[in-house]
Amino acid sequence: QVQLVESGGGSVQAGGSLRLSCTASESQYCMAWFRQAPGKEREGVASISGGGSRYYADFVRGRFIISKDTAKNTLDLQINNLRPEDTAMYYCAAGLRTCGVYDRYFNTWGQGTQVTVSS
Repeated sequence: QVQLVESGGGSVQAGGSLRLSCTASESQYCMAWFRQAPGKEREGVASISGGGSRYYADFVRGRFIISKDTAKNTLDLQINNLRPEDTAMYYCAAGLRTCGVYDRYFNTWGQGTQVTVSS
């Protein structure tokens, strides 16, 4: 079973930036970031395939950048111009086949890292 460990969350003021990281115990075809705010459903943020194709949720609008280091089995998410509505638990996910921002594509999840944005 693949293990995913996230890091990099924290508390920042609106307009700030954060870089989230996820380390996987082994490589997977598709890696992604999801988030879940209190009282809301989990939503996909971004994903990247083994071939380097990137998929973003519509709300990202250029503020989020997903990247990976294949040699290190790491996945990053750069979040710029943070907004209070970005406050959520951010989860790393891994999948073996289809890539995208829908959670049905993923079968392995990390424990999450909290991002809190104050106005």
